[in-house]
Amino acid sequence: MDINDCIIIDVRTREEFMGGHVAGSKNIPLLEILEHEEELKKMKQPIIFCCVSGARSGQAANYFKQKGIECENGGSWLEVNYKVSQ
Repeated sequence: MDINDCIIIDVRTREEFMGGHVAGSKNIPLLEILEHEEELKKMKQPIIFCCVSGARSGQAANYFKQKGIECENGGSWLEVNYKVSQ
């Protein structure tokens, strides 16, 4: 899977996201993610979720995998950013 072919969703808070994020990523804070389930289902997949450490993005990825959405936990947004830049 080429990370550049994926949609990147950053589940950190808006404040965290504004402090730095992967170029082109979309910010949907974890506390609001369930409100965006239909939107996520319509997005190009696979989806890569990221956050600070991988904990919040792991919660999002586990939930949406159970809903049939092709997604992965990308872990730290810094790691995802590094992979995108390669």
